[in-house]
Amino acid sequence: MKVFKYLLKNPLSSFGIVSLLLFVMVAALAPIIAPPQSFQLSPYETPRSSFWATPQAMSKDHFLGTTQGQYDIYYGLVWGTRTAFKVGLGVVLVSSIIGIIVGSIAAFYGGIIDEVLMRVVDVFMAVPFLIAAMVLTTLLGKGLGPMIIALSAFGWMSYARVIRSEILRIKEMEFIQAARTYGVNDFSLIFRFILPNAFFPVLVLATMATGSMVLAASALSFLGVGTEEGYADWGQFISYSRNWIVGQGDDPFKYWYTLFFPGMAIFLFVFSWNLVGDALRDVLDPHTIHK
Repeated sequence: MKVFKYLLKNPLSSFGIVSLLLFVMVAALAPIIAPPQSFQLSPYETPRSSFWATPQAMSKDHFLGTTQGQYDIYYGLVWGTRTAFKVGLGVVLVSSIIGIIVGSIAAFYGGIIDEVLMRVVDVFMAVPFLIAAMVLTTLLGKGLGPMIIALSAFGWMSYARVIRSEILRIKEMEFIQAARTYGVNDFSLIFRFILPNAFFPVLVLATMATGSMVLAASALSFLGVGTEEGYADWGQFISYSRNWIVGQGDDPFKYWYTLFFPGMAIFLFVFSWNLVGDALRDVLDPHTIHK
């Protein structure tokens, strides 16, 4: 309760929370505010016109305009919100589970197990994240599922390191030693006593990583190895706009809306998660005193 009150008292975190709530509302109400039968860009619908068709300006039928291929920008933004949550939360969930398991085993048992697992972590961290995700997504094929798998496969190492450092600190505390004295088994020690006390740094990391993973997924879609063509994805909309960024010779900003609206959606989504993550880090830091 104190954490929630602090987040609401902080102007920046309040902005982040309100923004995220608005995104949640848009995602939940997508079938109502952007009915699939009224717009062209359905996640499973092919374009009815040439892919290279010139974008249309904002009008009554398309009040945010259309992008390359006559995809409706408003529809793409609304349904792209669902895509952003699926990717961000899906990747963070899978990555955190893998990282927690690896980091917990390494820290709890130590010795050769810790050495081997941490060297595996080091090897994965030495691989460039976006390039590795691009290669794996190319091998698995386009789609939301392959993209989540690729980002999760190279996004779990930070969780392993954070949870390992916390467990190394907590497992030497007196209440853990007392639990060992009473014969508590390893499984109960980890899941009942250690992990609940080591979870908050992981929560902060996961909050901030959610926006980062959406940004990485947008980059994959922009590069053509993310979602399928025609899927409601903000990164793909940025890709559709790149041929029109310079506009025309006499009007360089003629097609500004093809880049501005999806770019702003990505910016606000990532920025909101970062604001909330920063605030959580401050309020959950044991060295920070809040009155």
